[in-house]
Amino acid sequence: MRSQTNREAPRDGIARIAAGASSLIAAAVLSACANYAGIHSDKQMANPQTYETTQSLPSEQGNWPSADWADQFGDAQLKALIDEALKGSPTLEQARARVAAASAYREASRANTLPQANASYTMTRERYSGNALVPPPYAGAWQTENVGLLSASYDLDLWGKNREALKSAVSQQSASEADAEAVKLTLTTSIARSYNQLARLYALRDIAQQEIDQREQIDRITASRIATGLDTEVERKTADANLATSRQNLSALDGQILTTRYQLAALMGEGPDRGLAITRPTLGPGDAVRLPDDLPADLVSRRPDLVAARWRVDAMTHDIASAKAEFYPDINLSAAIGLDAFGFGRFLNAASRMESAGPAVHLPIFDGGALRAQLKGRYADFDYAVATYNQTLVGALSDVATQLASIRSTDAQLTDAQTAEQDARRADDLAITQYKAGLTNQLTVLNADMTALSADQSVANLQMDRRDQQIALASALGGGFVDTSAPSTASSTHSQHDAPAAAGSAASDVQPNLAAR
Repeated sequence: MRSQTNREAPRDGIARIAAGASSLIAAAVLSACANYAGIHSDKQMANPQTYETTQSLPSEQGNWPSADWADQFGDAQLKALIDEALKGSPTLEQARARVAAASAYREASRANTLPQANASYTMTRERYSGNALVPPPYAGAWQTENVGLLSASYDLDLWGKNREALKSAVSQQSASEADAEAVKLTLTTSIARSYNQLARLYALRDIAQQEIDQREQIDRITASRIATGLDTEVERKTADANLATSRQNLSALDGQILTTRYQLAALMGEGPDRGLAITRPTLGPGDAVRLPDDLPADLVSRRPDLVAARWRVDAMTHDIASAKAEFYPDINLSAAIGLDAFGFGRFLNAASRMESAGPAVHLPIFDGGALRAQLKGRYADFDYAVATYNQTLVGALSDVATQLASIRSTDAQLTDAQTAEQDARRADDLAITQYKAGLTNQLTVLNADMTALSADQSVANLQMDRRDQQIALASALGGGFVDTSAPSTASSTHSQHDAPAAAGSAASDVQPNLAAR
């Protein structure tokens, strides 16, 4: 018993030495491999609460725009134009095509995580050399070789390279979908603003027509005064010139109305003749303007451009994890079974069977820095995506604040402008009455008339400006878009992902979103 124990002791020692040597060799090989030490990023996505907005974006217990925000203006034709554009606009078709491309890329990435199986058959007619490896009777003769093969392979993906690539593709698809919503919002906003511009031109045309009527009245009074000797041909020519100028302005407005109709037709994806069927707008004032509470925090899920930027940061996080996995051993299992024989007669013979199976291991040791350069590029893309998100957030907050300030300013101006319009119109009427009675001259009438014309135009433009700003504010608040997804990006921890496994776990939360799709 003692002798057997003594014999086993050296064996155990040898085994331990061998195991230790193997570990040392493995450690030496791994230490010699390419690594990503020192490559990282400290960039973080900004939090909306870090920006001071309490004064410029006050909580007013308002509501977020709904998807049908344009209905607030009570114009059925505007709603019909938007609906028509959403069905046939080439701009939206482009956005949908980009979403479809992202979806296809996601499917391709998903395929890389699954086993692959292939079947093949080849027939080769070949004359074999009589002085090479092939023995007689095949040497020096023509032979037909038939090969049928069924093969399968599976990448174990131990470090999550393929899984991270799939998650990146999912995030990129989500970004493309948000981009499509941003294009849709831009299109509907452009139609609404162009439609409001059409309403502005019609309002200015009404004023221009009233001005022509006024100038015609002045022309008649001037003719009467000339007959009584109160005026001369100078006043007649002046009245005629002013009347011609007013008619010119009316013609110019008619031309602008026509081109605006053409622009609306183009936005709808239709030919210019479609614009000719657009009738005069009947837009109302719209809803009261009040900002929703907690606007900065909620804006990140209400603006499609912000959502798209956030998803792209998430995609870059997974791309970094995938690039890090490239530094680790890649193990691919493969197996094949098939038949190989000369001639057809023995092709289905059991002796023609061939089989193979085994792993293939790929371990980068020296690549001239290609993997490190690739990872640096991914981090650079990540930094760019974070900076883009942060800039988009700053722009979004500024956009809302700017539109709100414009509306408040327009409201204040409109009150004074309407008062000025009333006074100018009364002064104009009084000047005409006095001119007709011979109590004043034509210059006084023309000055009063120009003041009244300017006041009318100012009120009309301010009213249209305010509605335009309301439309722009609805767009700045997201236009009814709501994102309910939750990217897995943890901006405060992404730079700490020093191993693919850690990066994979940090990004795994996106998988439920994939299932939901």
